[in-house]
Amino acid sequence: MLKKIKNSWNLLQNMGWRYTKFRIKHELLRRTGMLKKKFPVNPSYKQYITLEQWKAQSVNFFFKNRESLSFHRNPTSEINKRFQNLKEGEFVFFNSVKFNIGKDYDWITNPETGFKYDIQKHWTQIADFSKEAGDIKYVWEKSRFSYLYDVIRYDYHFNEDCAEFVFSEILNWINSNPINCGPNYRCSQETSLRVLNWTFALHYYCDSLFLTDKVFNKIQFAIYWQMDHVYKNINFSRIAVRNNHAITETLTLYLTGLLYPQFPDAEKWKQKGKLWYEEEIAYQIYEDGTFLQFSMNYHRVVIQLLTWAIVLAEKNNESFSPVVYARAKKSLEFLRICMIDENGYLPNYGANDGALFFKLNDLAFRDYRPCIDAFANALKVDLLFGKKYEDVDWYGIENKSMDTWKPDSGIYSFNKGGYYIFREAGSLTFIRCGNHKDRPSQADNLHLDVWYKGQNILLDAGSYKYNTDEETLKYFMGTASHNTVMLDDHDQMKKGSRFIWYHWTQCKNVFYEETESTYNFKGSIFAFDHVSKNTIHEREIIKIKGKPKWVIKDSIINKPSKIFMKQLWHLPLQHLPVRWKSVNENNEEIKANITQGFISELYGKKELSGRIIFPTVDNKIITEFEIEG
Repeated sequence: MLKKIKNSWNLLQNMGWRYTKFRIKHELLRRTGMLKKKFPVNPSYKQYITLEQWKAQSVNFFFKNRESLSFHRNPTSEINKRFQNLKEGEFVFFNSVKFNIGKDYDWITNPETGFKYDIQKHWTQIADFSKEAGDIKYVWEKSRFSYLYDVIRYDYHFNEDCAEFVFSEILNWINSNPINCGPNYRCSQETSLRVLNWTFALHYYCDSLFLTDKVFNKIQFAIYWQMDHVYKNINFSRIAVRNNHAITETLTLYLTGLLYPQFPDAEKWKQKGKLWYEEEIAYQIYEDGTFLQFSMNYHRVVIQLLTWAIVLAEKNNESFSPVVYARAKKSLEFLRICMIDENGYLPNYGANDGALFFKLNDLAFRDYRPCIDAFANALKVDLLFGKKYEDVDWYGIENKSMDTWKPDSGIYSFNKGGYYIFREAGSLTFIRCGNHKDRPSQADNLHLDVWYKGQNILLDAGSYKYNTDEETLKYFMGTASHNTVMLDDHDQMKKGSRFIWYHWTQCKNVFYEETESTYNFKGSIFAFDHVSKNTIHEREIIKIKGKPKWVIKDSIINKPSKIFMKQLWHLPLQHLPVRWKSVNENNEEIKANITQGFISELYGKKELSGRIIFPTVDNKIITEFEIEG
């Protein structure tokens, strides 16, 4: 009981009174049924805007219609394959795992577990996490309608009209999901994405014979009530969640008000959505361009949304507060500096659920170049990639005058987010050493990622799933799957339920410098507070210039004498030859424990990785790491 009280007090200290009061109030409203009353089921039909009014409105989208697009058609076998698979009911979840869900999928069955949600239940009665149901994201994935971009790209590049298929999919969803009922109303971000993706399809097919008054009437009614839901539930994302969910939802409120001005609440949604969106960008993207979720993939989510925001505002002679553009440009710099030149990949750092909302190209999920390039173009920056990616054409971005920029070799520091990068021809050294004023999702401070000739030699294991068994969750979210140090089998922070950590790690100090022959980093964090008070992990990293060689020195201050200090390293099974040498503080060799771990490059997909552990009861480990290939 005393332990629970201490954990609750620690959680309150971490999250603050605003969060705590909101969660208590929200739970009371949910349990008493008062929250349910705010979200009516099956409201009476009303025509808020006619098809004729919508077509005639003076609002600009990325493009006018299907016929107005004239960029180069490239009917690749990859586009054709994805479309044909979709038509046959074969669906790729999270850009990763494939399921045959059939041509008559019901939108509420988890294809992994077979669990079918009760579509008659109000969304407030649907559980996010359930052992029986499995990961609810498997149900949400198709219902966000991001797969429409595969259909639309097939339509454009093969010059075949797919409007009938697209509208049949949208109408089938509307007919199968009563307003405010079932799992697909459980998350307002999913609802927002659905509206954005339907809107993209509506504009592309706006002059299609299949977009009849009857079809449009059903869609406009469904869009209005979904956005009514988002607006009424917005504080859950803005207070309880406060991450990319809030950015998605507030932006969608603004864009819905902008693009559907005849809706009764359009002006209110537009004004408040814009104000809230500006506040979220200012809060969630730090001054140095790093993102509060400490996740590369969720940062990509944010820049895709920023691309929508910046381009559509400009096309309609609107703009955001200066802080939005300032944080956007800093984000661009941060992500480009972390990007691997050879393949466009970034370290698989932080939570990664496979999200890529607006995929407008054929490249791999891990390749950030198309999204970063479109984002840069929206900001009038040429990153000198040497080619234009298709995304830019879909967004209708036409810049005649742009600044040019690419990162040089050297040390780059992002002190607010706590990232330090050594860039060098052929290699990238990525270090995390940061504070947590916002909730961390993984216990991975002082993680080290090493890339050489485009290959991730020392890697981050990824996320795998958000709803799986406790042992697997602990591994992927915990310290054990990162290139840092553990004390026995203890994580840096104490694990709570789901996404909760107690005793957040904090940066104590950082020093870095470039010399004639090396790049040097030295940082320390307060960690393992639940194991021993006043414990500090110090890490020094030396990169030898011009050679694929690193020296890593780890020390634990105030380590209990009988506890093992374990230095962890994760490698792909197939990698270039590596030479290791590890000694303790007395210069005595430490024997490596070579085993296997797991890696999840894509959500829902788990593979074996190499794992090397150097254990000692001493307080210090010095390891030399050199790639021989």
